Amino acid sequence: VQLQASGGGLVHTGNSLRLSCASSGFTLDDYAIGWFRQAPGKEREWVSCDSSSDTYYADSVKGRFTITIDNAKNTVYLQMNSLKPEDTAVYYCAADPITVRIATGPEYWGKGTQVTVSS
Repeated sequence: VQLQASGGGLVHTGNSLRLSCASSGFTLDDYAIGWFRQAPGKEREWVSCDSSSDTYYADSVKGRFTITIDNAKNTVYLQMNSLKPEDTAVYYCAADPITVRIATGPEYWGKGTQVTVSS
């Protein structure tokens, strides 16, 4: 199982970014997929997840972020709109065949991508 996040960058407050998570070595339909982030000096926090097309979001991003999956491209996306400085973090995608673990301790992690939102 391999995951690689990309698409981060530097944007201004209110702008948008779309993160991608390219996957290989497994079938996306068989796994729960999640996005996490870690800001400087803070613990990693769960952002969003998709399990069997049911999607969930942390309260801090609900209504602004959207997780989608393109099975044909083996890619998971995180569309981030109305970005705020507090969204600044390294973002990671993760996967786990057991749904209940996706938000707490997924087994597989990709390398992160930096998102910086300037005020």
